[in-house]
Amino acid sequence: MPHAPSEGIDELLAASRGLLGVVARSLAPALEHVTVPQFRLVVLVTTLGPTRSGDLAERLAVVPSTLTRMVDRLVEDGWVERLPSTESRREVLVGATERGRALVADVMDRRRVEIVGLLDAVPEDERASVVAGAAALRRAMHEPLPEEISAFGG
Repeated sequence: MPHAPSEGIDELLAASRGLLGVVARSLAPALEHVTVPQFRLVVLVTTLGPTRSGDLAERLAVVPSTLTRMVDRLVEDGWVERLPSTESRREVLVGATERGRALVADVMDRRRVEIVGLLDAVPEDERASVVAGAAALRRAMHEPLPEEISAFGG
């Protein structure tokens, strides 16, 4: 196993703690209505569009019965809806409702506002380096940008 570079690890750990705070604050209002796993499901179907239950279970690393219970609760509360597949009468897709899309948009808007404020606090001559570093880490984590995500494995 190759030796991981230790230079800057403490800085990255501290920054990740700070970003976790941003995520927690942006998510807190949503958690009055849904759990974290439920929110992840609503984010997926908001991002991907209507998605097969099996694909959602795989992406969320849950068994199909757990996913079914999550979807049942989210449908009951109006965050997602079950939709017929245009490709197979046996398949049912899960899609976000307007309420679900609004929940995700609210969380992302809160997060975006706080991150913009953080970037504004970075000296102007260092901002490009911060963004480039974030992009490099995102790629190393295989985290796609929203426009790179597809229902077919993105």
